[in-house]
Amino acid sequence: MRPIEPGDKERWLQLWDGYLTFYKTILTPELTELVWQRLHDPLFNLNGLVAVHEGQVVGFAHYLFTPSSWSATDYCYLEDLFVAEDIRGAGAGRSLIDAVIAAARAKMSGRVYWTTQESNTRARVLYDSYTPASEFVQYRLPQTY
Repeated sequence: MRPIEPGDKERWLQLWDGYLTFYKTILTPELTELVWQRLHDPLFNLNGLVAVHEGQVVGFAHYLFTPSSWSATDYCYLEDLFVAEDIRGAGAGRSLIDAVIAAARAKMSGRVYWTTQESNTRARVLYDSYTPASEFVQYRLPQTY
């Protein structure tokens, strides 16, 4: 487990494509490039980690810190988590989550949270090993501009 590095771009792009395919989402190449640039911009609040197995990047996690009206400290939002299909179940996802939790603890975050699709049963087995699913339901408005 380590922070994402500029040299990871080619492999990250492959994994990012797999992640978007899993969620049946298409992003423009420009938006994908913007995400990549933000991951490496120390002034932008988006952090990236990669899981490495036998010298190859096999997964990633993107997380950010958000202020809360319910806490004196920031919350940590684990926005994206993806592990290559052929390595799932070997601990890379857990290692990525644990590393995000460690980063949140170092920043004294009041909470770490994430979302997934209800139907993502394989990932939910891992997530449920950390905490039960929240009782909150998420609502989303379409793009407003």
